[in-house]
Amino acid sequence: MTTVAIDSPQARELLLQRPAERPLLLTGAVVVTQDPAVGVLSPGELLVRGTRIEGVGQVGTLPRSEDTLVLDAGGHLLSPGFVDTHRHAWEAQLRQLMPDVDDLGQYVTSTLVGIAPAYQPEDVHLGTRLAALTAIDSGITCMLDFAHNARSAAHSDAGVQALLDTGIRGVHASMRPHFGAWDGHWPKDLHRLREQFFRTDDQLLTLRLAALATDEIAGPEPAYGPQLAQVARELGIGVSVDAVFGASGSRAVLAWAEAGLLSPEVTLIHCNGLDQQAWRAMADTGTTVSTAPTSEAQIGLENAVPAVDEALAVGIRPGLSIDVEVALASDMSTQMRALLAIQRMRAVEGAYGTDRVPQRIGVQDVLDFATIEGARTNGLGEVTGSLRAGKQADLLVVDGRAVNTMPVNDPVGTLVLSVDARNVQGVLIAGTPRKWAGQLLGVDVRALEADVVASRDAVLRRAGRR
Repeated sequence: MTTVAIDSPQARELLLQRPAERPLLLTGAVVVTQDPAVGVLSPGELLVRGTRIEGVGQVGTLPRSEDTLVLDAGGHLLSPGFVDTHRHAWEAQLRQLMPDVDDLGQYVTSTLVGIAPAYQPEDVHLGTRLAALTAIDSGITCMLDFAHNARSAAHSDAGVQALLDTGIRGVHASMRPHFGAWDGHWPKDLHRLREQFFRTDDQLLTLRLAALATDEIAGPEPAYGPQLAQVARELGIGVSVDAVFGASGSRAVLAWAEAGLLSPEVTLIHCNGLDQQAWRAMADTGTTVSTAPTSEAQIGLENAVPAVDEALAVGIRPGLSIDVEVALASDMSTQMRALLAIQRMRAVEGAYGTDRVPQRIGVQDVLDFATIEGARTNGLGEVTGSLRAGKQADLLVVDGRAVNTMPVNDPVGTLVLSVDARNVQGVLIAGTPRKWAGQLLGVDVRALEADVVASRDAVLRRAGRR
């Protein structure tokens, strides 16, 4: 049995050389399990074997063998990896291209009409790879890529391959482009994608169908309805529906409910400005919700207020998402803090000058949304999102001794309010280290930068923006 400090150079080398079947025990950490039956273990330990968590418990309670690699994780926190339930990953080269975007129409006109048609498959691959690596670096171990620039089968393949190349737990949600030339392969090409990349459900990548709520933005073909629902049923995959908001979104939700098209396998994205009838229909059918706190507030989607209160009022606990990096931050910490601040501001403002008690959410709520509820929203609630025996070993090693995290008085509060990417010292996905000692593994960042800049410049030239 080999025991070394988790932050030592020896630990990094042993971890990189470790055969998948060799047991790995992380001990002495504060373990934030996100399992309601267990809670926080301080100190605790976690045992990984292969791709899965074999056990979680108090220090000294898990089995060790002569072959076990033991990493002393004192001073660190272990937590589930964060789960992003909706990101348009292909856009990553365009980060902050329009940081002060005025509204959804400006984003659609600039990015989806003006730039998206200039993307070649290699640009989709690079943007998706950059988004996934950034996700891993900030502690996101599972990302749903709402891939709505699939202009050809080659574009789709490039997006899927990028997820594979990074080692992230990826959900490829496939949709045709909104505007511009494309080869008409969608949605029939989903059958080929399923057979080529997603033959089993016991793998890092899963497939979903992506759609829009109505025909207002891109016409009737990508709008969710009986035909697309039938495609998803035939393939046995979930559905993610974007741009669900306002009066037209409410009407669409009620129509789907009446037609039997809502279920726990369907995720509705945004959902701000919906009426009570729509929310009740979603709750009655077990439909999941993805909210994008910074997107809804900063871009001003519908009423610009993330619909967390409306969701909780009917018993829906949403997942969180990044959305578009052309104008928004790319990490989950920003989403948790933004949602926490917005909800509590609204709660206090609504009760101000009255004798009502504000109904505030707390740090445990937003951490739930970013982990276990996000996993459930992505259809992976039994796979990831909490640290429990039998689940995949998707977890974070977080430095609790840094100047911005010390001292750890409340582990959940620290994870939500203090931690950022620099504190995420280790990321394991399916038991494989993807970030260690604060660095992405197997990534030449300078070479990546050169490729990203070249791709951005080429795309903008083709789009007539340079």
